[in-house]
Amino acid sequence: MTKATKFTDLGLSEQSIISISKKGFEEPTEIQALTIPVMLKGEKNIIAQAQTGTGKTAAFGLPLIEMINPNTRTVQALILVPTRELAIQVSEEINSLKGNKELIIVPIYGGQSIDQQLRRLKKGVHIVVGTPGRIIDHINRKTLKLKKIEHLILDEADEMLNMGFVEDMEEIMLHTNHEKKTLLFSATIPKRIKDLAHKYMDGYELLSVEKSQLTTTLTDQIYFEVKASDKFEALCRIVDISDDFYGLVFCRTKSDVDTVSSKLIDRGYDAEAIHGDISQSQRERTLSKFRKQKTNILVATDVAARGIDVSDLTHVINFSLPYDPESYVHRIGRTGRAGKEGTAITFITPSEYKKLLQIQRFAGTDIRKSKVPSVDQIIQVKKKKIVDDIHSILNDKIDKEYFELAENLLLDKDPVEILAAVLNHNFEGELDSNSYGHIQDISGKERQVDEQGKARLFVALGKKDKMDAKKLVNKIVEKVSIRSNEIKDIQIMDSFSFITVPFNKAGKIVDSFKKKGEKPLIAHAKKGKR
Repeated sequence: MTKATKFTDLGLSEQSIISISKKGFEEPTEIQALTIPVMLKGEKNIIAQAQTGTGKTAAFGLPLIEMINPNTRTVQALILVPTRELAIQVSEEINSLKGNKELIIVPIYGGQSIDQQLRRLKKGVHIVVGTPGRIIDHINRKTLKLKKIEHLILDEADEMLNMGFVEDMEEIMLHTNHEKKTLLFSATIPKRIKDLAHKYMDGYELLSVEKSQLTTTLTDQIYFEVKASDKFEALCRIVDISDDFYGLVFCRTKSDVDTVSSKLIDRGYDAEAIHGDISQSQRERTLSKFRKQKTNILVATDVAARGIDVSDLTHVINFSLPYDPESYVHRIGRTGRAGKEGTAITFITPSEYKKLLQIQRFAGTDIRKSKVPSVDQIIQVKKKKIVDDIHSILNDKIDKEYFELAENLLLDKDPVEILAAVLNHNFEGELDSNSYGHIQDISGKERQVDEQGKARLFVALGKKDKMDAKKLVNKIVEKVSIRSNEIKDIQIMDSFSFITVPFNKAGKIVDSFKKKGEKPLIAHAKKGKR
């Protein structure tokens, strides 16, 4: 299939085109161009192979919005996702694309009040976005009926497989009607996913997008570990210590974008905000000012930043960690372009250290740790800049009237005192250390716990397999570079076991015991939230 160059080529309604335009999407991604026309025809089940961050939510979200009947207040589509974060993200994005169409889209996930979910389901819902465990809870309570759904979307199916959700997916599919159309999205298509498709999808069309290149080598990647309440202060220090800062600041939510941009403006920075609620005309004005460097800081959500093509950025700041590793890659790829070096800075809280390791492992890159610049360092940088600026203007032509003024001033005043007064007047507040807030140093036990975090692993071997603690430890040590004393809290049950290992060794252990196309012998014990 040839990639369409415009959304208008895909068979979408005028209302959808208007919604897309308001969000600032200019042309479809490859997976959108492939998926939307096939899905709109409604004739085939689909397996779509595409990475996270390629626009796949809109690829299935836009056709769903077109095909669902808003006048029938029943669940017409179920979207299964592996995590609560993705459930929220997918729900928010489809809501932002529906325009004026009166559709009810709700996320259903563990950790959220089940009573609240029951009330929302009782009122009537068109699209449910949920994690497998919590969806099964509602099926068992008979509070979610799927026999009349017309569409089933399995998003990030391979990730659900890795998390041990394949049996849950099968159970959910058994509660759906045979006439529905199924769309399975997966970055990889392992044998277990193919088996699932053959068993539950009566014929399908395979749509595939080539895997894109990962990170740019021209981007210096740094992370700062700070408390959530200190992130804004850290951002200001980075901007102030940088030479001609010109960058994108990424936040997760529209509310965060508004808050951060407003606080930057209040402090006197040339900043603007861009997110899904901003009109197309305002978006164009904002981007025009940013491209012309009339504003040097653009605060944005991931979705709103699509289509922004600026090659001279000095910085990309991850004010908030992205939802997934590939979004990180897409964010930082906006700097270090056209042969110029760039800097990607990520703020993490102590509890986010594990997620940063996952991003680093996925991207196959080194994200080095650094310290937030101190106030003294910033003051020294500002002083140097003032001196450099004055030296540069000394080469400019000076009007003779100013020489006369200078001579008069020097008649009865000390020249140092006069120059200090002029500097103070022109740079008032610039060198005031009190204009910066305190950033708490994360040290000692708090950092140690996070950097040396633990992971609980599930092992599909137990007493019936003649397994004991010593045999299990030896089995792992033989395959992975880990000391036996690093494997702790060993619990040997009849048919399975649990172990605790250092977090940075967990991924290697799980990978070492994987066999292609089979359920892993060892997996992360945390099986998602119900």
